[in-house]
This record gives sequence, structure tokens and C-alpha cells, in this order.
Amino acid sequence: MTDASHEKRALRAELRERRRITTSKEREEADAAITRNLIDLTSGLGSRSIAAYLSTPEEPATREFLEWACDNDIRVLLPVSRADGLLDWAPFDGKDEDEDLFGMPTPTSELLGPIAINEVDLIIVPAASVDRTGMRMGWGRGYFDKTLGSMEGCPPVYAVIFDHELVDSVPSERHDQRVNGVVTPSGIVAF
Repeated sequence: MTDASHEKRALRAELRERRRITTSKEREEADAAITRNLIDLTSGLGSRSIAAYLSTPEEPATREFLEWACDNDIRVLLPVSRADGLLDWAPFDGKDEDEDLFGMPTPTSELLGPIAINEVDLIIVPAASVDRTGMRMGWGRGYFDKTLGSMEGCPPVYAVIFDHELVDSVPSERHDQRVNGVVTPSGIVAF
């Protein structure tokens, strides 16, 4: 295992713990602000089709934002993890959901395959941390890095993180992908 892999593992553990000890009140305030900022980002870019994800309870919330997107006739595609390390995509209507092979929430609609993401005009991704150059550190499975690295004409990509997860630098490896910006409770930062 490389030094960067060890550094990532330690940083992920620290970030998970910090997320775990966040109070309910802090989480509610952060989630409401993130929802407002995701709406502002999507509206400001004029996005009509987005790829995003259903947040888990530990992650910055995306669910209210996704409900807003569906209510405003914005096409939403959500990822479904595959055993081969790629992501399929499925349309989301704001209602039914299931779990993928890692227990992550996914839509129950038909799978469109990995290339469906090429049709969106904004991608919202999860992250453990992002540095001020846009280098994203995920949670270690590499699904989003593979997806973003394989796209020819990638639209803007924004990671959703808490304020303290925007840092000066993150450990990185050759396969890691940069994002165009982050959405935090404090605002939208473009790189």
C-alpha cells in the first residue's frame, strides 16, 4: 500500500468520526444551507439534467435538493454500483428507492448503463474531503474517479462536503479526479 493510501485511510477515519459527533442541530443547519446552495448552483448554471446521489445519514444531505430538482422538472440520474467497479445510472422521480450492492440508496427505475451520465449538464458527487485545487478524496471505492476519468466531455462537477472538509491539500494518487468546485453549508466554491 502506498503512503498516499495510508494517509487517505487515516484521514477518512478522522472525517468519519467528525461527521459522527456532529450534533443534530449542527447537522440540520448545515443540511438546510447545503440544500439552498445546491439549488443556487443548479439554478445559476441553468441545469436541466443532473447526475447526483442519494445521501446517507452520515453525508451532507442531498435529498431535499433532489426533491426540489424533481419538482422543477430537472432530470435526475442517480448511480447504481456494479460489481465491475463501474456505475450504472437510473432516473429518479423523488419517490421509490432501494439499495445497491454496498447498501447505498439507489432508485428503483430502469438502469440506463454507464454512458447515460454523458447526457447531463451538472454532476454532484460525494466526497470525504476536497482541497483548494479541486483534488477530491472519496471514500475509497473509486467509482466516481473511474466515471469522471472516462468521460470525454465532462460537465461541471461539484462535490458536496461540510465546511471543515475543504482543506489545503489531500493525499492523492494517479487515478484521483479533480472537481470544478464544492458546495458546503457556507457557500459554493469554484476552482
